[in-house]
Amino acid sequence: MSLTSLTAAALGKKIRAGEISVKEAVEDALIEIRKKESDLNSFVTVDEEGAYRQAQEIQKKIEAGELNSVLAGVPAAVKDNLCTKGLLTTCGSKMLSDFVPVYTAHAVCRLQEAGAVILGKTNMDEFAMGSTTETSYYGPVKNPWNLSHVPGGSSGGSCAAVAAEECAYALGSDTGGSIRQPSAFCGVTGIKPTYGTVSRYGLIAYASSFDQIGPIAKTVEDCAAVLEVLASYDAKDSTSLRRGDTDFTNALIDDVAGMKIGIPREYLEKGLDAEVRQAVLKAADVLKDKGAIVEEFDLSLAEYAVPAYYVVACAEAGSNLERFDGVKYGWRAGQYKGLHQMYKKTRSQGFGQEVRRRIMLGSFVLSSGYYEAYYLKALRTKALIKNAFDQAFARFDIILGPTAPTTAPRIGESLTDPIKMYLGDIYTAAVNLAGLPGISIPVGTDSKGLPIGMQLIGGCFGEKKIIRAAYAFEKTRTYERCPYAGRHKAAACTKKDLSSENVRGQENE
Repeated sequence: MSLTSLTAAALGKKIRAGEISVKEAVEDALIEIRKKESDLNSFVTVDEEGAYRQAQEIQKKIEAGELNSVLAGVPAAVKDNLCTKGLLTTCGSKMLSDFVPVYTAHAVCRLQEAGAVILGKTNMDEFAMGSTTETSYYGPVKNPWNLSHVPGGSSGGSCAAVAAEECAYALGSDTGGSIRQPSAFCGVTGIKPTYGTVSRYGLIAYASSFDQIGPIAKTVEDCAAVLEVLASYDAKDSTSLRRGDTDFTNALIDDVAGMKIGIPREYLEKGLDAEVRQAVLKAADVLKDKGAIVEEFDLSLAEYAVPAYYVVACAEAGSNLERFDGVKYGWRAGQYKGLHQMYKKTRSQGFGQEVRRRIMLGSFVLSSGYYEAYYLKALRTKALIKNAFDQAFARFDIILGPTAPTTAPRIGESLTDPIKMYLGDIYTAAVNLAGLPGISIPVGTDSKGLPIGMQLIGGCFGEKKIIRAAYAFEKTRTYERCPYAGRHKAAACTKKDLSSENVRGQENE
């Protein structure tokens, strides 16, 4: 059995105890990547040379007593919209297919300071725009539970890599559910923290008022440990918060007695798959049996979350992506006449279909005559949704519901119907609108053997409450290992294929 089958906490403990070396842990992870990448396509870049170099440096620090973090020496992966100095950062786009940053994102620096070994960069929906990780310029990611199904998105590469045991944990970003939804589809755990808890410095922006970085791992314990490292004030990010309650591992308590949990009735109505509904309510009963007080209630305005989210997110995306014009950095089209034609050809050829669609939507809602009708109305709706959550948290400690209305769809199904794909964010987007923390945890599988996720939502700065409830539920069941993770097959690529200089890619038209 691979060392990456261990949780991050268990692997880190063995490394600190000297039972295994950091190099052995890294070597084992790279072997798993080599075996599985031709099937999964979960990585854009694997930095084998850099990983071994990091392993050597970290091992020396551990032996010298300079590193005692639970993550010291543990191999991790990073979503490819987080800048990494000297390592390709593509955002899953042709536009940034040759972009090598000169600095590293604050969140990645925090991991490195804790002794994490960064294996490489994971595949994603282009510029984080998508819910299936099919819009990547580097081709779709496959769900390790069933290779004919999507892993969710946009952090599908990170979630697939963790589920397939190519790494112990990974970083993702969550704009409207992009950590939680793929975590649900891949049977792993993912946390989206309160907005401002983790610095966005070095995260290539999609929608700046929604984007948050968070951990993806096998267990709640691992996610809490990683989030504890990530959470810190950063002067380089104007939205970064100073918090004194980021000792999230202290919330790993198997006790929910007296905790008040609310289930929105709207979350259990039309559009929700019957098997998902049954699994989530069964999980709620487990928490009830452990002493929690579980009640259904009406969460007003829930049906307006998706339209409000997409109006605001697309408006911000259109603004944020103006910088990609072929002038300062990134890909540039050839054979053009004049500056304006260069802009037009670069952006029309450098961006994929979904990104172009959202830029056009954003430009439309911000245009003269439609600004007040759409954008300002969406902002007012956002404020009303936040107020509805505030009222709910005056009654409840946490809110419980499904992470997604269905399990993972088959590859190709969602791209033919963008509206259906957008509606898949119905349970997650409101959390970003209100800036709240949320966690997705696995609660079983459906009749097709695909994972089902349950979402726990906390009030502002309520990470400890959702971690506590999630941990209490997790203690009632064993981690359901993805069957694919244990398969052994001939290596699908060579060491050369895993070098940081090699990037697999084919345009996803």
